[in-house]
Amino acid sequence: SQSEQQILASQLECVQKIKDGVLEEAECTESDRVALFPQQGSGAETHTQSSLRLLQVHTETLYHKGDSEDLYVTNILYEREVTKREVTGGEVTELVWKLCLAHSTSYETAELFMTLVFELRHLSLEALRALWQRSSFKCRDNWQPLIDALPSCATEACVVLMKDLIGSGEVEEDKVEYFFWSFTFISNPTSGMIESLAPLLKSPRASQSCFLGVSVLVHRFCSAHSSCDRVSAVQSVMRTLGKFLEGNCTVQDSEHLSKMRLVLKAIGNAGLAAASLAPALGSCASLKSHPMEIRLAAVQAFRRIPCPLRVCNLLPQVT
Repeated sequence: SQSEQQILASQLECVQKIKDGVLEEAECTESDRVALFPQQGSGAETHTQSSLRLLQVHTETLYHKGDSEDLYVTNILYEREVTKREVTGGEVTELVWKLCLAHSTSYETAELFMTLVFELRHLSLEALRALWQRSSFKCRDNWQPLIDALPSCATEACVVLMKDLIGSGEVEEDKVEYFFWSFTFISNPTSGMIESLAPLLKSPRASQSCFLGVSVLVHRFCSAHSSCDRVSAVQSVMRTLGKFLEGNCTVQDSEHLSKMRLVLKAIGNAGLAAASLAPALGSCASLKSHPMEIRLAAVQAFRRIPCPLRVCNLLPQVT
């Protein structure tokens, strides 16, 4: 039977005494039996007894002040030592080559890729463009390290380069979507980023990720700048979005309907910057001849617009 074939059998029994939540005493007995030849009954057996008793309790823990000199309170965000030296395009090019030669799943590759992202942040737009000319090659499995690293760079120069690559058609369609979605993770956008991306909204091929990514950048920029509606880059984006509302959001077919819903969602994303479009949104929401989904999308576009403008332009008209 299975029990007869068992080679090792162990047993441990402990009795503990706890007082006021503190373990005061523990008595343990352990037995181990090793049967080298179970069928013949031969083997060895050991018995071990152990005893632990609490002797004293320290009410305070003493420590030396010097032990905590290197400790500090911080958040859980990833930290990296600031590069004090000047980063050159040649060094970054060499880094891309190393990435191509490294094993795709190794620790070395992860470290090299992280280094690439941080060093890209030190390059100017001119240096990035020159780097792209030297390092736009594909590694094995059609991997382009620079394409994957650019969205994590999050500097104005990197965003402008990504916009240039999108406009020139030098990157594949799935990577273009990857670029657009990465804009939603930029925490501190600049007016230069918005200015460079605004023309993309006018393209007939502008995708959902393009509208939503750019509008989120506008919202975050306006959250940090109280007079963002006076910034020309923001005005350019809102003018482009506002042109879609001409004609009180009238739609001709299902394709136009889908586009209008996307534009209204982008306007809602933009937040404070969309205050100038409040009258047009009110008109879109008030016409009962419009499809209900357009009217609802127009109402939802008010979600980040200041309350007084909502009352003046929405409530009196929608019934």
